[in-house]
Amino acid sequence: MRYGTRKDKSGVLFIRKRRDPLKNNKYICIQLTSKQMNANIPKELPKLDIPEDWIVGMDISREILNMYTNFPCRLKAGIFVLCMGGEIEASIDMTQYKVKENDFVTIIPGSILQIHKVEGDLKIFFIGYSSQFITEANVIKPTLDIFYTIKATPVVALKQDIALIFQEHLTLLAKTYLTFYGKISKEVIKHMLFTLIYGISELYKDVRTRKTAPGKSEQIANEFTQLVMQYYSQERNVAFYAGKLGITQAHLSTTIRQVTGKTCMDIIASMVIMDAKAQLKSTDVSVQNIAYSLNFTNMSFFGKYFKRHVGMGPQEYRNR
Repeated sequence: MRYGTRKDKSGVLFIRKRRDPLKNNKYICIQLTSKQMNANIPKELPKLDIPEDWIVGMDISREILNMYTNFPCRLKAGIFVLCMGGEIEASIDMTQYKVKENDFVTIIPGSILQIHKVEGDLKIFFIGYSSQFITEANVIKPTLDIFYTIKATPVVALKQDIALIFQEHLTLLAKTYLTFYGKISKEVIKHMLFTLIYGISELYKDVRTRKTAPGKSEQIANEFTQLVMQYYSQERNVAFYAGKLGITQAHLSTTIRQVTGKTCMDIIASMVIMDAKAQLKSTDVSVQNIAYSLNFTNMSFFGKYFKRHVGMGPQEYRNR
């Protein structure tokens, strides 16, 4: 099952199944990199969602994955990926992973995704559910006990026999999707999603038994990272985050340095620059409006900040 692409007049990127008689070449939107009009200043990273309840496939090309190499995007959809061949280097929520054969990846809604490199003979199985469907199905409740484990460990190495079971399950779902496209009720789709979730829950129970509980310093670092992801477009002041955590700025700075090897400002800047790069590459919004959306009071300050971290100015980065 191969995919092609097209863009509509607004710049939204659509993925199309090629030569699929059952689908009549229906376009399926997998990536939404919205070309915002100047009147609409984006407040967040470009988002990825699915315009129908679910989508499943047994093949995804380098062409599709390479769309995510230039800039990150924030997922609204929930995506599950099984790698049975090749390797993908990717960042999920600012942490870099190497996804290889027999790895299972769970990318929860709200995650930030960027692909860095694709190598080898790629063999990918995937299934995705739209943000609307996930909300309607009330998925959060049955996954609450493993939510933070998944967020901390989105990539799980499976034993080969377990990976083959997941491959068979996703292959069956893909055939079901193609054969009964548009005829499966929401209730049936919901049951299929919950069956998958319960299987994943068993995987993560094993992960939790292997992982030791995070210490106080690691907990502070995790909470700080989550706060940065939430507030980076409004606040770049370390004191703000220390206040949110109820600790001193000195304690926060020391802890983050010990746990991550980076400064608080490094982590805040990485999110700000990630967002700026995404807007510069995926939208037509002016540099000035991008600066305003990230709470820079003037273009000059934003330009110097961007150049200090990227090595070139924002307009040069956009044009290259």
